[in-house]
Amino acid sequence: MTTETPVPAARRVPTERVHHGDTVVDEYAWLATKDDPETINYLNAENAWTEARTAHLSGLRTTLFEEIRRRTQETDLSVPTRKGQHWYYTRTVEGQQYGVHCRRAVRPDETTPPISTDGAPLDGEQILLDGNELAKGHDFFSLGAFDVSPDGRYLAYSTDFSGDERFTLRVKDLSTGELLPDEIPGTFYGTAWSGDASVLFYVTVDEAWRPNRVWRHVIGTATTEDVVVHTEDDERFWVGVELTRSERFVLIDIASKLTSEVRVIPAGNPTGEPAVIAPRRQGVEYSVEHHGHRFLILHNDDAEDFALAYTSADAPGDWVPLIEHSPGTRLESVDAFADHLVVTVRSNGLTGLRVLPVGGGDAHDIEFPEPLHTVGLDANPEYRTGRLRLRYTSLVTPDSVYDYDLVTREMTLLRQRPVLPGPDGQVYRPEDYEQQRDWALADDGTKVPISLVYRRGTPRDGSAPCVIYGYGSYEASMDPWFSVGRLSLLDRGVIFAVAHIRGGGELGRRWYDHGKMLAKKNTFTDFVACARHLAKAGWTAPDRLVARGGSAGGLLMGAVANLAPDAFAGIVAQVPFVDALNTILDPSLPLTVTEWEEWGNPLADPEVYAYMKSYTPYENVAALDYPAILAMTSLNDTRVLYHEPAKWIARLRAVAPQGDYLLKTEMEAGHGGPSGRYDAWREEAFINAWTLDRFGRA
Repeated sequence: MTTETPVPAARRVPTERVHHGDTVVDEYAWLATKDDPETINYLNAENAWTEARTAHLSGLRTTLFEEIRRRTQETDLSVPTRKGQHWYYTRTVEGQQYGVHCRRAVRPDETTPPISTDGAPLDGEQILLDGNELAKGHDFFSLGAFDVSPDGRYLAYSTDFSGDERFTLRVKDLSTGELLPDEIPGTFYGTAWSGDASVLFYVTVDEAWRPNRVWRHVIGTATTEDVVVHTEDDERFWVGVELTRSERFVLIDIASKLTSEVRVIPAGNPTGEPAVIAPRRQGVEYSVEHHGHRFLILHNDDAEDFALAYTSADAPGDWVPLIEHSPGTRLESVDAFADHLVVTVRSNGLTGLRVLPVGGGDAHDIEFPEPLHTVGLDANPEYRTGRLRLRYTSLVTPDSVYDYDLVTREMTLLRQRPVLPGPDGQVYRPEDYEQQRDWALADDGTKVPISLVYRRGTPRDGSAPCVIYGYGSYEASMDPWFSVGRLSLLDRGVIFAVAHIRGGGELGRRWYDHGKMLAKKNTFTDFVACARHLAKAGWTAPDRLVARGGSAGGLLMGAVANLAPDAFAGIVAQVPFVDALNTILDPSLPLTVTEWEEWGNPLADPEVYAYMKSYTPYENVAALDYPAILAMTSLNDTRVLYHEPAKWIARLRAVAPQGDYLLKTEMEAGHGGPSGRYDAWREEAFINAWTLDRFGRA
């Protein structure tokens, strides 16, 4: 402790909330006023307190940062992807925060991508966009759109310099290097070009930050002349826009959490009226991919884990089955190429790729050797191709890029991201680490998978420290991934575990459905069951176990802190959704109305209100013996507003003052935290240092 930096104490200003006859007093609601100097002063005081309480870790933070930096090839170049007559790639340069986006012309008879192992620019390179130049003078920088026109002449890109995900869209003429006068502020993610690159479609949001409009902009005209192509008035739905791989159609994707609708515009007739593929029906989700004379339809109409069908591209109508529904095998997406279809599937908690030749030949799954892995398609912009670019990783295998020959079924490793020796010269060898799957038994008898990775020889007698990570919402799956920063924990004897809890999508749509709405508590009890199992099975012990999660996973962190504080030695909650009920009760806030199909509508339904009130972390802070808690947030986050963790920490400190609670707010960032790679590494080093301190290994 330090006598120079006082413990922050937020002022209590009682504010009443009354719903369904229930009156609740919120003493810290005033922290939601972002432009109040008192709010900023409080956040700064919390940052000062966090810095004082972690000052003894400064040396360890530097060490951990250096371990990440030394193991990372700072000057690097991605595997180039072919589109038309160019190879497209991104470079990073040692000492620079952001990527440099480039292309190089394809040379005669060049059928495989040019590979740069040292990160040096390719001969003949054209720089399309340098993130470091764009970011100059700004504490935050993020790209929203990066979209090259079909003819390769124009680049549409958008930038955000505050973290609030409001982008300014610009167009660059790649033939001259000049920016066009076309500049559109206040845009969202997503753009689509017309076939002749004369028109650019883009998306804007409403006051609640919901993307609700698709616009058409004619290149070279004033933005005041832009035309609204579609406005979505139903507040449950978001809109998006994209160009099909075939470059024949512009798709307007309209979706809520439960229902979707797709409208199409011929890319050769960008002023045409959007045609509906199939009118929305409540509870029916579908997506569209163009393939020759047909539209492929991936859907859940009487198919819980989705099925694949098709309809005529000339006159969309009935859906003709192509792949029937198979319970337990979740069809996640379909990608169409001229002579093949590729379906991304999920079965037994693992991702896979299924290839369907067009016009004959048996469908087959691409096989991978590791029992735990993640595979998915990488960028594949070419419609007519005999090769498939895919990306593969596991808990011990660094990100790897392969080309798969769709005819011979031969897979060629193009590049695996290098892991360089650490500061001590130690070379990374995958065989020095082990990964495996274990299973916990939930309160209702459900088996919950856990993925684990640890250094070979780590004891299994309960003495090893462990980090358990979880998310469990929106059908998002926490598939195995490799992390350079995680090696710093593993090499210090820490086990890393991922709890694949209900609410995620690891085991299909039913796994998701059983962890949402009025079944949401399964997410939390599953996580606690995983934590208890790790201790019971000898992987670790409660006083050596730190839980970590972010966003909706931060809600998980807050919920399990209330539910089982004795199960953990520490909790890391990043941009945590801990004031969920107050947020979901306010339809004027970003995302609230669209979230009602995930959590329920507590405004209209007293049962939902009572259920959410029983688990939302802020509502349930009590005089418990909480583990140490580190909450991290960003002032400009539009997805989980900064005041949620600020209020949570303030109430924890008031109700259970004996605990050790820290709040760290990035004053120039958004939902993803710091935008530059070095800043991101420093944040990871900060978290890992705090975590190791919980284990007594700082």
